[in-house]
Amino acid sequence: MGAMIDPRAVGQWPVHGRFGGRRLVRRRFVRRRFRRPAVSIVGGIVLATASWVALAPAALAHGPDALLAPAMSDLLVDWAFDPLVTLPLLLVGAAYLWAVRRVDRAHPGNPVPGSRVVAFVAGLAAIEVALQSIIDRYDTTLFSVHMVQHMLLTLMAPPLLALGAPITLALRVARPEVRRRVILPILHSRLLRFLSFPVVAWLLFASVMWGTHFSPIFNESLEQPLVHQLEHLAYLAAGLLFWWPVVGVDPSPWRVPHPLRAMYLFLQMPQNTFLALAIYSAAAPLYPHYAAIHLPWGPDPLVDQQIAGGLMWIVGDIVFIVAIVLTVLGWMHAEERETVGRERREDAQIAAIRAREAALADRLAADRLAEERAGDERIGGP
Repeated sequence: MGAMIDPRAVGQWPVHGRFGGRRLVRRRFVRRRFRRPAVSIVGGIVLATASWVALAPAALAHGPDALLAPAMSDLLVDWAFDPLVTLPLLLVGAAYLWAVRRVDRAHPGNPVPGSRVVAFVAGLAAIEVALQSIIDRYDTTLFSVHMVQHMLLTLMAPPLLALGAPITLALRVARPEVRRRVILPILHSRLLRFLSFPVVAWLLFASVMWGTHFSPIFNESLEQPLVHQLEHLAYLAAGLLFWWPVVGVDPSPWRVPHPLRAMYLFLQMPQNTFLALAIYSAAAPLYPHYAAIHLPWGPDPLVDQQIAGGLMWIVGDIVFIVAIVLTVLGWMHAEERETVGRERREDAQIAAIRAREAALADRLAADRLAEERAGDERIGGP
């Protein structure tokens, strides 16, 4: 079905013929309805990208404050509020809440669960904390702080955003025309099917983690703000692709059964541990940028590197263990729902069989009664 047409607007368009006029009205309506927003969206993306590339070095420079010892008050008040980060997060959050409100109004009997809203907002907040709080101020000064930032972008924000089910929300709030022409073609595209394939997503996540920590990319990101920002995008994108099939709330080109989800997570945990131990056990600082920084108030570069590796090891294992436990619990809950549904279907089938048996018994009893009456009439006849 096409999008609904406002009768008042139709009256202003020339209509010729019974069927040709309807096609003309629909074509003009679709062009007018979707062309301007599409142009605005594409223009906004191009402008934002150009601004981001042009302003990234100035906006992301930490300055000499990154070498000063932090005060306790800085933990609460030291926020950057870079518009290149904060504004997109605010726009995404506002769009999500607007969509939730619209779906709740249209479907009061099936509203968006509040847990999804909380999870999605918490995921956006995790990105804001990682990129705009005091963490961003010291991420190029202390490797341990940088590691906290990476864990927020790979292990915290992506699963929370996936729990918010943004794809499901977009499908529910979008008009049929948008679903058919925009959202569904993207979900069914070959590129997304390839990237979201669980094996590819698993390997991509591991490759991004190992490739950035044990290559010149990491040290380059500490020296070049633009490379640093691209690294953040890579972490977030790889994290979203990795956690998407595990959470399993949104529709995906690939549906992963619960047992495979648990194995998927379990196999990712040792590689995270090996990477953390490789960082922790290094005999010398891995990155010249951190090795050249000696803070009178901070740890030695090698000790700071060991702290970073320890954080990655402990926090990463905790996150994966919790995710595995939740996946197993979800598996048990799904099995319970399936069992209850199967029992209900069996009860319905048994009830239908008993109803047919009762109907057959009633019909046989009625036939016997009719035969008895017929016999009595023959006996009592002349």
